[in-house]
Amino acid sequence: MRGLPTGARLTCIDNTGAKVVQIIMTVKIKGVHRRTPTAGVGDLVIVSVKKGATEMKRQILKAVIVRQRRPFRRPDGLMVQFEDNAAVLMTDTGETKGTMIKGPVAIEAAERWPKIAAIAATIL
Repeated sequence: MRGLPTGARLTCIDNTGAKVVQIIMTVKIKGVHRRTPTAGVGDLVIVSVKKGATEMKRQILKAVIVRQRRPFRRPDGLMVQFEDNAAVLMTDTGETKGTMIKGPVAIEAAERWPKIAAIAATIL
């Protein structure tokens, strides 16, 4: 279930210097007329850095959502929900910009993005 609409603010959990990012656009999501595009765990989004290091502010970057507060169902029937909404910044080639990730990462994001799984501390 996609639980993060365009305009949602996420915490950035890598060590790139960005603290808070805002979703500008969801990539590869086909929509319905007048419906706000939404994104969920594992989706690639385009974000704007709102808070963080001075050189990172106001940059437009790509990010992958790794946690969301809205509960979503896994194929085995388990409902999963995290404490916050979080994202990891990515480059255009699919590499992570940071070298470490703080906190847990959802399995859905780790399976879809192997570079995130490689540097994640915990995968839930």
